[in-house]
Amino acid sequence: MQKKERFQKVIAYFKENMPVAETELGYTNPYELLVAVILSAQCTDKRVNQITPPLFIKYPDVYAMALATTDDIFEFIRSCSYPNNKAKHLAGMANMLVNDFGGNVPEDIMDLQKLPGVGRKTANVITSVVFDKPAMAVDTHVYRVAARIGLSTNSKTPLETEKQLVKYFPEELLPIAHHWLILHGRYVCIARKPKCNVCGLTDLCAYYKKTIKQ
Repeated sequence: MQKKERFQKVIAYFKENMPVAETELGYTNPYELLVAVILSAQCTDKRVNQITPPLFIKYPDVYAMALATTDDIFEFIRSCSYPNNKAKHLAGMANMLVNDFGGNVPEDIMDLQKLPGVGRKTANVITSVVFDKPAMAVDTHVYRVAARIGLSTNSKTPLETEKQLVKYFPEELLPIAHHWLILHGRYVCIARKPKCNVCGLTDLCAYYKKTIKQ
């Protein structure tokens, strides 16, 4: 199957079976989403959503968080993965937003990546979800699902996967396509034991044909 045809079939499937797909992180503004995405690195959205409500009560905006110490923030996020590093990132991020960006979360991917704790994936999430720009964030779910289905081939890095997905997904679908792949990877095409028996993409999935359907 040609890659273009594979993408077309994947798009058709998700449009029918997952017409609404969005982040499962709780947030009400760009600042809150940025904090949540930084916390979500190697941590479940469920855990992050347990941590953030009291954190946002204490630090309702970036100016409040900029006044907090790393130790202050740590007490609220200690149950997530790598709390020491993330506390430092959040404190540094808040201070940079206040000092360099007037307290506003920037739209530009390169500007976002200047912030502590913000890599390309996080920057793409913010620009896509908050600003509705055509960006494809590649996390572990997207990286795995794209390779298994055959949307990415011979990709050794998330950036290589990103470039292939951006090339073949129509620009206007990139924001929702990101969530299609994440949610499919989170609930169906899971890492250790993919639920191929309930997956509607097995007829075009390279992994299924090679590994399961012998």
